[in-house]
Amino acid sequence: MYSEIQRERPEVRNFMSHPDYIDGNPDLIKPKKLLNPVKASKSHQELHRELLMNHKRGLGVESKPELQRVLEHRRRNQLLRQKKEEEEAKKLQSPFEQELLKRQQRLDQLERGQEKHEEHAPEFIKVKENLRRTSTLTGEEKVV
Repeated sequence: MYSEIQRERPEVRNFMSHPDYIDGNPDLIKPKKLLNPVKASKSHQELHRELLMNHKRGLGVESKPELQRVLEHRRRNQLLRQKKEEEEAKKLQSPFEQELLKRQQRLDQLERGQEKHEEHAPEFIKVKENLRRTSTLTGEEKVV
C-alpha cells in the first residue's frame, strides 16, 4: 500500500522552478558556495581533528584530560577530609566545652557592644573612666 502511494505521488522536481544558471548561459555569473567561517577557522579544524582521533581510539567525548581529573579528585578528597576533621572535632567536644564556647562567644559580643557604646561617648566620660581605672589599680597595688 505504501509503495502504491509513492508511485502515484508526482515528482517534487516538476513543481519547482529551475534556476537560470543551470541552463549553461555563459553570460550569467554562476554563484559559488559560501564558506562557513566556523568550519574554516583553525581552532574548529583542530577540535574536529582531535574529536576524530579520540573517536578512533575509543575515548568518549565527555572524558576530561587526565590532569583535570586528577586535580578534581584531589580537591574532592581534600574537602572530604576537612569535613571529617570538623565533624570529629565537634564530636570530641564535651558538653562542658561546648557551654564554655557559648559563654565565650556571648562575652565577646558584649565586649563589642560596649566598645561601640564607648566610641560614641563624649571625651570627658572616657577620661573619667580612665581615671577610675588608674585609681583602682593604685589602690590594689598598695594592698599587695
